[in-house]
Amino acid sequence: MIKVCICGGSGYTGIELLRILSHHPGVVVTGATSEKSAGKKVSDLFPHLAYYKNLVYEPLDRGKLLEKAEVFFLALPHGASQETVHFFFSKNKKVIDLSADYRLSSPALYEKWYGIPHAFVQTLKKAVYGLPELYRKRIRRARLIANPGCYPTGAILALIPALKGKMIDVSSIIIDSKSGTSGAGRKADVAVSYCEVNEGFRAYSVGTHRHTPEIEQELSLVYGKDIRVNFTPHLLPLDRGILSTVYAPLAKKATPGQIVDAYHKAYKNEPFVRVLDYGKYPNIKNVRGTNHCEIGLKLNERTHTLIVITAIDNLVKGASGQAVHNMNLMLGFEETTALDTLALYP
Repeated sequence: MIKVCICGGSGYTGIELLRILSHHPGVVVTGATSEKSAGKKVSDLFPHLAYYKNLVYEPLDRGKLLEKAEVFFLALPHGASQETVHFFFSKNKKVIDLSADYRLSSPALYEKWYGIPHAFVQTLKKAVYGLPELYRKRIRRARLIANPGCYPTGAILALIPALKGKMIDVSSIIIDSKSGTSGAGRKADVAVSYCEVNEGFRAYSVGTHRHTPEIEQELSLVYGKDIRVNFTPHLLPLDRGILSTVYAPLAKKATPGQIVDAYHKAYKNEPFVRVLDYGKYPNIKNVRGTNHCEIGLKLNERTHTLIVITAIDNLVKGASGQAVHNMNLMLGFEETTALDTLALYP
């Protein structure tokens, strides 16, 4: 059994990691950190995680944790991960970082969007962006994975086939996304409290959301040229899930059948991407608690616009499930292990 530690194990993504890894036959969680909940049993705080009745949260003491595990998941806020990632990576551990600290390859771009300098540029250069559908081979060889953000996961998967096939005009890509409140993290915040969110629906961080450069970075790499997008996130009055609707004008004539065939071909061997029949569209309900991304397609022939709709669970395919997928690839497990039979969240 391979020993695993979760740093930041009492936030939503940490809780999801514990849930998923409890079904994994090849690993055992030997440590979980939480500053606020140190000394408390995981199962006492989260009864649905009764599997961990003997696991107690502890402070993030890097020296003490070092010998506890071979693989470290970091579910910490951006900025807080930088040094801890570097520490474990420099000690030859395998690291999967769920923060934004190692996603952007440019330190200058990271500082521009996150407001702090990147202090570990040499370690940043070793990070592999953890989207298996794009970087499976590199992930298998990596020791440091930058797990993608939730919004970028749905947006990038929506556009990979269209970009590779040069099907769209990249000068006018619009990404309209809606997320449940768990995307804001497990914290006390009036803006995402029940009374503020219930029966409401609003946009936020319009034109300024920090996932924008991440989306642009990866789309540009797929296309081979610099791409800019209009990305607007919205807050839905539900716990979890992201629905993204992406609009892009066609660059050349195409029929609905040709577009659907291109998407089926691109994702035919991907275990966690489902391309729906033409005219059928994703629903957040259908991916809740799973590691799947559903994709629906529509060609607006009147405006010559490709419309792609994706649905993911932001805490699974958009975070912890994708992190476990990356771990499976890094460790040589079957990549669907612990992920292909995930039940709905309790």
